[in-house]
Amino acid sequence: MDMQSDFDRLLFFEHARKTAETTYATDPLDAENLTRWGGALLELSQFQSVSESKKMISDAISKLEEALEVNPQKHDAIWCLGNAYTSHGFLNPDEDEAKVYFDKAAQCFQQAVDADPENELYQKSFEVSTKASELHAQIHKQGPLQQAMGPGPSTAATSTKGSTKKKSSDLKYDIFGWVILAVGLVAWVGFAKSNVPPPTHSPPR
Repeated sequence: MDMQSDFDRLLFFEHARKTAETTYATDPLDAENLTRWGGALLELSQFQSVSESKKMISDAISKLEEALEVNPQKHDAIWCLGNAYTSHGFLNPDEDEAKVYFDKAAQCFQQAVDADPENELYQKSFEVSTKASELHAQIHKQGPLQQAMGPGPSTAATSTKGSTKKKSSDLKYDIFGWVILAVGLVAWVGFAKSNVPPPTHSPPR
């Protein structure tokens, strides 16, 4: 069930990324489209290896910054940018370098809260960002994150390594959980509004 759901999300956001790319070719100053593009890249980064994930997150950051050049007050783009910085920080094993990203993320979340004070999602993101460095230290104490990343099926390795990898994979979802769910929720709503057809999947249980 979970794998099917992940596959649906992968298809959905890949389609969304391509749609955004096509739209960008005709209208490069569409801040809404750039935000959706950045959000889709951020979602897709969760299915990649660490190095590919970093590249994709960097690409997402540049798209979101572009959106903010067009519309500096676009708080959902600012919030999404905060998520991108947070994800990048967690993928960086160096504590000091990671902290630079976490600080940038906290600034983004604070700006998003200032722009839309009633938004609980923005408030929650800001709260969590204040604990990011502490969580980062705990995670990287447990070994490299390399094995925690990458497509799900590849983690189901041999029996002795299987449990370690599963643990590591679960840890990855703990790290990204709030980011993925939050970005996913906003992105699905945003894409629905933009008439991007969602993937076909079995009805909820």
